[in-house]
Amino acid sequence: MSQGPLMPKATAVWLVENTSLAFEQIADFCKLHPLEVKGIADGEVAAGIKGLDPITTGQLTRDEIEKAQKSPNYRLKVAVSKVKLPEVKRTTKGPRYTPLSRRQDRPNAILWLLRNHPELKDAQVIRLVGTTKSTIQQIRERTHWNSSSLQPMDPVTLGLCTQIDLDFEVQRAAKDRPAAAAGEAGASLLPAEVSTAEPEAEFDDRRPAGREERLDADSVFAKLKGMRRTDEDDDEA
Repeated sequence: MSQGPLMPKATAVWLVENTSLAFEQIADFCKLHPLEVKGIADGEVAAGIKGLDPITTGQLTRDEIEKAQKSPNYRLKVAVSKVKLPEVKRTTKGPRYTPLSRRQDRPNAILWLLRNHPELKDAQVIRLVGTTKSTIQQIRERTHWNSSSLQPMDPVTLGLCTQIDLDFEVQRAAKDRPAAAAGEAGASLLPAEVSTAEPEAEFDDRRPAGREERLDADSVFAKLKGMRRTDEDDDEA
């Protein structure tokens, strides 16, 4: 559905008074009912409204009107404006504007951010919920006038910021944090080859150091012969 002209009734009055367009054509262009256009022509509707020339306002061209007057089935089209308005760039400077209905929830949102994302800087919290540095300091030090009643609440749920803005600030804060020192990393798991290795045999302190004594068959028999001679001497005695 095409967009209608500005001030449709005033435009319809001018078209009725200055052209021979059909009521259906004027009604279609001005987004009015054909009977309403007929009432304008009869003086029963829009009495006292001054006609607005759509040609001077750039909404219609004279060629478009002449083309429609020659063909009753032709539908008028709004002229495309040749003037391009510059885009309004969103500024990121200054605190975010917070609606009045949401301002009472800001301390709860600040408390949530301080507890769940302590890495955020005060400037980042200000951008997210539109507060002041003194308020953040009071909530952090529990000197805020309403500290006893504050409850941590997600600023995204409260509508104070979007999840995209929150994630962006958290990621930025994570990049700015220094890398953790090796000693602060805590205990780590042992390698698999260490944890799955078989326990070593216990060391016997009573065993003399050096090469283990090797048993020899000849030395054993020599000891047995010596013991037998001793027994024979005892019997003769």
